[in-house]
Amino acid sequence: MPGLTFEDVSITYSTSGRNDRGEVHAVKNVSLTLPEGGTLGIAGESGSGKSTLAMSVLRLLPKNAKITGRVAVGDTDISDLSFGQMRALRWAEASIIFQGAMHSLNPVQTVGAQITEALALHVTDKWKTAQLRQDRVKELLTLVDMPADKTASYPHELSGGQKQRVMIAMALACEPDIIIADEPTTALDVIVQKQILDMIAKLVSERGISMLMISHDLSVLATACDQIAIMRYGEVIEVGDAREVCLNPKEEYSQKLAAAFPVIGDPESRMR
Repeated sequence: MPGLTFEDVSITYSTSGRNDRGEVHAVKNVSLTLPEGGTLGIAGESGSGKSTLAMSVLRLLPKNAKITGRVAVGDTDISDLSFGQMRALRWAEASIIFQGAMHSLNPVQTVGAQITEALALHVTDKWKTAQLRQDRVKELLTLVDMPADKTASYPHELSGGQKQRVMIAMALACEPDIIIADEPTTALDVIVQKQILDMIAKLVSERGISMLMISHDLSVLATACDQIAIMRYGEVIEVGDAREVCLNPKEEYSQKLAAAFPVIGDPESRMR
């Protein structure tokens, strides 16, 4: 089961036209390792480069992006892969839970059809027939605490939490070794957010999946990750054990992030 490695990765965007700013440096000399079966969270404010770094793993960046350094899934440098090889790697070896399920799901297809598409593109003996794929979809929905009959539902017929569960089911469909979760609880209320985070943590633990989770919220990452890296202006400024980074951050910026979420029972947070 492969891990994920970033070696001195830098990513720049070239701009032109009205908004020409030359080359925009989104990620600068980042080196991180997600070990086999491990969990790594990347935190930072909007624009810190964390999502750009994550999208580079599956080569989902726009055409004006330029990557230097090495991004490797296991021993495979993704820059060496052809389009067909990259397509084979997506979903099967590494998959992604996109930020904002409503914008990521196809509004004119049922959720069952969308999950089945991933299975049809990556056929194995476990789901080589239409019936086996149909059974697999129902199994996945049950796994994420959704009724199996929701396979016939369209995205607009589901709640925000249910759509996010569908995204998780899609990510797990082909039994990948690595899951990238990009702000998986954005726009969800705190109760549903906790349910989703608990579900992700349980599935990752039970199946030995390696997970890279992106968030601006340290408390979210502390719930699901063993290690946390802090990014600012495209650079990693601190990385370490999740508990240590949350409770005893070394960098001033990390301290500000840690102070941004309230502590229950903190006298300073109470109304006077």
